[in-house]
Amino acid sequence: MSTATGERPASAAGNGAELPAHVRTAYGVREAEAVPITYGGLPGFRCDDVVIRAVPDNAVAAWAARVLDSLRADRLRIARPLRSSDGRWVVAGWSACQYLRGEPADRYDDLVAVSLRLHAATASVRRPRLLDDRDDLVARADGAAWGERTVTLDADTGGRLFDVLAARRRPLKLPSQVVHGDLFGTVLFDGPAESSAGGTGGCADPAVVDLVPFWRPVEWAAAVVVVDALAWGGGDRSLVRTWSHLDGWPQALLRALMFRVALHAQHPAATPDTLRGLEHAAELVLSRL
Repeated sequence: MSTATGERPASAAGNGAELPAHVRTAYGVREAEAVPITYGGLPGFRCDDVVIRAVPDNAVAAWAARVLDSLRADRLRIARPLRSSDGRWVVAGWSACQYLRGEPADRYDDLVAVSLRLHAATASVRRPRLLDDRDDLVARADGAAWGERTVTLDADTGGRLFDVLAARRRPLKLPSQVVHGDLFGTVLFDGPAESSAGGTGGCADPAVVDLVPFWRPVEWAAAVVVVDALAWGGGDRSLVRTWSHLDGWPQALLRALMFRVALHAQHPAATPDTLRGLEHAAELVLSRL
């Protein structure tokens, strides 16, 4: 079960499927060796300097490609999407982007900083209409966390915890914009941590390889990174304190945690054991309220 969306596709390299020849032809890499790779948290194939991945949602993938194609963000590398030979962003459920060096790393303060820089760049992106029709586990969990919809949650895998958290929810008035709700474990780092880089220029900027759209405050997106780090990444409890200068931080953290708990409690693979990380995060978040 994905920590972020709960619905990673079981396709491409993830289950041994081959990259179709017509897809390789469409993206101009028919003669290149297709090497299985996990890139930005999704399975796919590297063909020379091109990465081709199966996408969970064609409409979202095409929208993200259009945005990332021209997005410029301070001190971030963007894996530029690649069009097929006939101009499409998605071919038979597969999308392509340039390959950028790097690996996910347990650098959670850097990851929150990436979130803030990325969302400074997406501040002018219009709300995508595709969010209006979304009705999956992710959308239901997101709406439940903000009190916008009622969702039936399994008590043993998060429902009881969600009710405890909901009782501490208070109004939060922050502007919403397009934010990436799936940054944990998907940003690629190639070099030392920002705090230790020493300004030598010897390391590449962090790389963003995807965009999973939500219409929420920037502070909420940062809080999701922190909650994920605390729940599943072994992040230090100081993360809760480090970013407390962000507007509405305690309530942004609470909603991020409620989102994850609601997603967990709906997921068919969830168990009381897989809830433990979120229970740990809840102890730390509740202590700040």
